[in-house]
Amino acid sequence: KDPSETCDNESLLSPFYPNKQKSFDTVAVAGLGLMGHGICQVAASSGLHSSVVAFEAEQQFLDKGRDRIESSVSKLVNKGKLTNDDADRILSSIKYTTDPSDLADVDFLVEAVIENMDLKKELYTTLGHTCKKDAIFASNTSSLSITEMAELSGRPDKFVGVHFFNPVQIMKLVEVIRTDHTDPAVFDQAFQWAEDIGKVAVKCGDTPGFIVNRLLVPSLMQAMLMVDRDEASVKDIDLALKLGAGHPMGPLHLADYIGLDTCYFIVEGWTEKYPDEPAFVLPDCLKEKVDNGHLGRKSGKGFYHWDGDRRGDPVS
Repeated sequence: KDPSETCDNESLLSPFYPNKQKSFDTVAVAGLGLMGHGICQVAASSGLHSSVVAFEAEQQFLDKGRDRIESSVSKLVNKGKLTNDDADRILSSIKYTTDPSDLADVDFLVEAVIENMDLKKELYTTLGHTCKKDAIFASNTSSLSITEMAELSGRPDKFVGVHFFNPVQIMKLVEVIRTDHTDPAVFDQAFQWAEDIGKVAVKCGDTPGFIVNRLLVPSLMQAMLMVDRDEASVKDIDLALKLGAGHPMGPLHLADYIGLDTCYFIVEGWTEKYPDEPAFVLPDCLKEKVDNGHLGRKSGKGFYHWDGDRRGDPVS
């Protein structure tokens, strides 16, 4: 979905709040991919920070993130949802860099690199030595352990999760995650920041998947297990949940939309780490589709046929 098409988020429509107290003066976002560029844009759009530092280790990824932000802001201007002056202020408040030393003085850093714990370990080792001692770290992970990253960071009392949803510019929810190590004052400050930038924040402990994915992903797996057992068709499972439970799309449609490889990656990690949790199970049909490269919307075929973002008939 294009964030400029359904933009009723306060953080984008009313980008500057001069009367709001700043949760943090300087904010950084490490990783400018699908999620990171959106977090960076929303933070800059809030007008609450003297600067927003956008960090990528490689120039090509930094340039791609910058292009995404500039394109998104430009579309909002063209649709009359931002003035040119506001757009200029948003874009000029972002400092793009590949140099970790530019993160040395930030007050709050949101990590949004890919869901690979080895990569995150390397990043947090670097950041722990680079950033000032009282800087607060936050991970945007959707499935990895906040506690494990907190302990790697060298500042577990100053570490939280801030899980945004895609597309960040539109989706209002942010899950703010505490660990047993998190200083309550640090947690409160991060929670307030999420609300200050125009989001609706909810609190959660460090449970696998937090609130949304802990409830959602196992429900997707249960739908797939019904397919495995030939208890109902793909079409009827999705239709039943739409009409019987008021869901905007059925679970198999949603899994295709998310990406079957993403679903597989999340649940595979959970089953390995929590082998005794009965809710965490990998259906045979999911493994088969991922093994065959049928990943849903992104590959053109999963539980359904896809033409771009347009869903077709179920795969027979």
